[in-house]
Amino acid sequence: MRFDSDMKIFAGSGSKALTRKICDILNVSVGQCNVIRFSDNNTYVKIEEKVRGKDVYIVQTIGFDPNNQFMELLFWIDAFKRSSVASVTAIIPYFSYAKADKKDEPRVSIRGRVCADSLEAAGVDRVVTMDLHSPQIQGFFKKPVDHLYAANIFVEHIKSLQLEDFIIVAPDEGFAKNARYYSDKLGVPLAIGNKKRSSHDENAEILGITGNVEGKRAVIIDDLAISCVTLVEVAKVLNRLGAPDIYCYVTHGMVTEKGAVALTDSPIKTFYTTDTVFNPYLEKCPKAEILSVAELFGKTIRIIHDRESLGELFD
Repeated sequence: MRFDSDMKIFAGSGSKALTRKICDILNVSVGQCNVIRFSDNNTYVKIEEKVRGKDVYIVQTIGFDPNNQFMELLFWIDAFKRSSVASVTAIIPYFSYAKADKKDEPRVSIRGRVCADSLEAAGVDRVVTMDLHSPQIQGFFKKPVDHLYAANIFVEHIKSLQLEDFIIVAPDEGFAKNARYYSDKLGVPLAIGNKKRSSHDENAEILGITGNVEGKRAVIIDDLAISCVTLVEVAKVLNRLGAPDIYCYVTHGMVTEKGAVALTDSPIKTFYTTDTVFNPYLEKCPKAEILSVAELFGKTIRIIHDRESLGELFD
């Protein structure tokens, strides 16, 4: 590898722990930089080492503080470009504005498109992200977007549990296609929750489950959890229908404090999520376990930097 001479990995304020893990895997040091948030809430960023001519990777999730974290990412990209780097790749483990991918009501903004335009205007050369809530947001970019998935990490972990007679459960029809990948990979049946949501709040009603879950251990799969209302309600229905053990795998654990309490009090036995977002509430939740995506992102950076094909990550 050529890492020591012509590339650098920097951590945004939203992804310091994950960046350290990625750098440990690649055996490189984290780039020296500094972020200051002034009393008026203005953000200041400064690169503390020479980067001229280097390929730079800035890791910044857009998570619990999305507006500040996104603006900080734009400032980092601008600072690197003004420092004459060879390229800037934005590693965005969780891209929260990807949920806003369409104009489905009058007089609303397509926020995902605005973010994509802003990143490109700042000078980003490439974007790497994981499990976009709306994958079509890749089409908002003219620059390359590498969309990674936690699926293989989760599939291998599910195998390690050595569960007997289990079933994969999609919490709603919208996630059924993604959940089918798991059922096909693991060679088990798929059940689908029938969800009804009447407004933009986080409350949802589970009308039932399509599929036979009686006597089967249930593994719920989803890409995002915030209030955990849907997951908990699906778990309650599964429990009533005779599923003895219920596990849950969610890529982005954007769980609120109230959501963590709901998880703790729910029939869910273990809630598995990744470190795309650092979540202090899940750190204290006795049912939560964190699986790291650092190795996958580290491998992706190595492949990109060595000008190789990312196809092997999707085999």
